[in-house]
Amino acid sequence: MIEITPVLDNKNGKPLYIQLANYIKQEILSGRIKPKEKLPSKRKLSNYLGLSLNTIQSAYEQLCAEGYIESKPRKGLFVTTFDKDIIFNQRDFEKLESKSKQIQVNAKIDFNSGKVDLEHFPYAIWRKLTIQSLYEDQGELFYNGNPQGELLLREQIAAHLFASRGVRCSAEQIIIGAGTQVLIGLLCMLIGKEHIYALENPGFHRTRMTLQDMGVHTVSIPLDEDGMNINQLKNTGANVVYVTPSHQFPYGMIMPISRRMDLLKWAEEKNGYIIEDDYDGEYRYKGQPIPSLQGLDTKENVVYLGAFSKSLIPSIRISYMILPSSLRKKYQEHFTIYKQTVSRLHQDTLYRFMKDGLWQSHLNKMRTLYRKKHSTLMLAVKNYLGEKVNIIGEKSGLHIILEVKNGMEEDELINTAMNVGVKVYPLSIYYNGSPGSLGCRILLGFGGLSETEINTGIRLLKEAWKL
Repeated sequence: MIEITPVLDNKNGKPLYIQLANYIKQEILSGRIKPKEKLPSKRKLSNYLGLSLNTIQSAYEQLCAEGYIESKPRKGLFVTTFDKDIIFNQRDFEKLESKSKQIQVNAKIDFNSGKVDLEHFPYAIWRKLTIQSLYEDQGELFYNGNPQGELLLREQIAAHLFASRGVRCSAEQIIIGAGTQVLIGLLCMLIGKEHIYALENPGFHRTRMTLQDMGVHTVSIPLDEDGMNINQLKNTGANVVYVTPSHQFPYGMIMPISRRMDLLKWAEEKNGYIIEDDYDGEYRYKGQPIPSLQGLDTKENVVYLGAFSKSLIPSIRISYMILPSSLRKKYQEHFTIYKQTVSRLHQDTLYRFMKDGLWQSHLNKMRTLYRKKHSTLMLAVKNYLGEKVNIIGEKSGLHIILEVKNGMEEDELINTAMNVGVKVYPLSIYYNGSPGSLGCRILLGFGGLSETEINTGIRLLKEAWKL
């Protein structure tokens, strides 16, 4: 058995599982625990350290969530293989700076927050599983399937969400759809158009437009440092609210547990609904995970939304929502006339991808990859832009906001960046109404760029913005 002998302190304020996870993490990063090495079973480590099984399990789950270890069915837990160190250091930066100068100035470097890393998508595995689906279910998959989506996939989604996000649901509560907007439209019909829907401001403009196109009355609620301002929400008359608590879009703040409990209390008192969009919930770089609102909900007031667009590829268009019992009953009685919008072939392929443990392995690798890109971006901003910018929303997700202190307005920042071959994005489009006194803020996505492109892009922004 690998020797894992941490010094744990009951009095330092950190839970024992966090101390243990941090110790193992450092052993992995230092190379003392090697890539592909098998970790002790939970029971063996529990007996060896004299800690509870729950403590060991929580530590292992934290390491899995951060991408340091991965679970292989019927084999155990293994250290993830890292191509490079996770932490991006100054020496890495100097190597990247040398490479970045080889890229032509007129190259288009697109900091699009909707793009993901396609280079590391497991094309060969996905192709193999798709062929398996066709060989084994060739006739069945060409007929209309269950309006809710394929049962086997819904079972896999339920198991994954319970393990990773603390979501408690059965497969019968899950509705699969071709994108979040499709599900928002269906949900609007389920809940009813006569209600007032409260939305974050700024927030997803497509959600706002979808609801307004459905004829729904919406109100915009401003944010504070913890997310949606609950006191302002209480003054609107709304009884349905849409929030992105795990990674508020676009500002990136994570709603703390106290605010989540306040929001749940509001929903209970209003006999209303919270639509929890777990946007970018898979990718976190700082802090500990906070349970989903759905997992904290005891009164069945939360509808949970999720998608595979950021963790796989956007074009697969597989999203899902989890309905509380009252809405599930209404769906079964009145809405199964609406056909399933996602290809059964894609659903079956994803089911196979998840059941074989390939999904979790891929997700862990992508977490590691995006953590490295995030570190690259943070160091490039520090080295090139320094104190001339403020970084907002850097704790999770695949984008950040830059507040640029050079006197330029939003349009000028975008246009001067484009002049040097770099595409950056406005923040103002996510506001309903005037954004007010924002300062000069720009949105930068990094998921679809290589580390070299990230570094080059920030270097060119320094030139364009004269920082």
